[in-house]
Order: sequence, then C-alpha cells, then structure tokens
Amino acid sequence: MTRVSINPGRVDWSGENPGIYLKSDPSADTYDVLSLFFRVVLSPFGRGHAGLVLGQPDHDVGWPDAPNFIMTDNQRMMRWIVDGWVSKMPTFVGKSGLKAMAWLDCDSVERRPGDLKTRYSETVRGSGVTLEMIWRDMGPPLPVEVTTENSATKAHEMYSVFLEARSAEVRVNGTPLPGQVAERQFFGRTMSTAFLAFSETWVTPAEDA
Repeated sequence: MTRVSINPGRVDWSGENPGIYLKSDPSADTYDVLSLFFRVVLSPFGRGHAGLVLGQPDHDVGWPDAPNFIMTDNQRMMRWIVDGWVSKMPTFVGKSGLKAMAWLDCDSVERRPGDLKTRYSETVRGSGVTLEMIWRDMGPPLPVEVTTENSATKAHEMYSVFLEARSAEVRVNGTPLPGQVAERQFFGRTMSTAFLAFSETWVTPAEDA
C-alpha cells in the first residue's frame, strides 16, 4: 500500500502512555507489577491523566487491601480506555486485578522530565494515595508504527515514540513495589519492560471509521 501524508483514518485518542512492568524473577512468565501512566490530550471524552497500578495482577482484590488501583481526573475517559485498550493489551489480558482495581480520584499530577537520558518521573496524588513512577537510564528515541493486525486491539493503528529505560521503579505512598525491569519481545525486537511513550496516537482505519 502506498503511504500517504495524511492518514484518512479517525483519531480515537492521543497523548502519552509510558509504562513500567516489573519481575522479581527475570525468567518468570508473569509480572509482579504492571503500571501505566496516561496524559491524554485528545479523546471523545476530553483530556485527562491517570496512573494505573496492578501490584498484585493476578489477585481479584483492590486498594487498600492490595496495590491494585487507578487514579484519574477523568473517570469517564479512562473507563473507555481501560475497556477498549488496556484490557486488550497482552500483558493485561485476563488479569483479575484489572477488574478488581479500585477507582480513585486524582488531585494533582507532577512531571519531572529531567534530561530524558538519566531520569524521568510522573507523580500522581489523590484519595490519600501518592503514586510515583520513575524511569532511569533511557536509550535513544525509537519511532514506532504498528499496523492494525499487530496492534493490541486488532482494530487500530498506533503511532508513538518510545524510549527504553534500563531501570525503573513504582512507589506507592513512598514504598517501592517489588521487582526489576526485565526484557520482552516487542515486534521482533528485544526491549525493556520499562518505557516512555510520547505522541502515542491510536487511529481507527478509514475503512472502519
């Protein structure tokens, strides 16, 4: 197919969507921690932020009994994104913690970009909870272009700029959650399980829009 300058599809949402997935055992098949941050600048339900953490991904228990929660300043938007995107991501599919997670209100979001090489962090506060996501030792920016058949939803194209982080941590109320950054296969390439994702845009192809 000939590439065109203007994609004829429909933009569903766009923004930033970095993540941190941690393992206590790098050789294990499952993750101990799954976390995502969202800074959405465009969607049918407006703009907003969210920090999503599954500190016990395979347990159907929410906060405060388990570190399974999402904090957001736009619940309508995030319920739409969780249902339509997060629940279909391979690392989140079938995770009972995702269904059981508590939905908390977010009062503030603080970004500390650093130099995008040594350290980057996002801090989300609200409902008596402080969530910190910290990325360190980033690699060069990688342009990512994902076709419909290869995307998480199998219904969208996705465009983004990724930066791998060689180390990362997730803190809840100052306490680090267990695990370290590992490696995974990402579209035929071995990549870190901690990453920054900027300018992430999900598009419904023109034939389906």
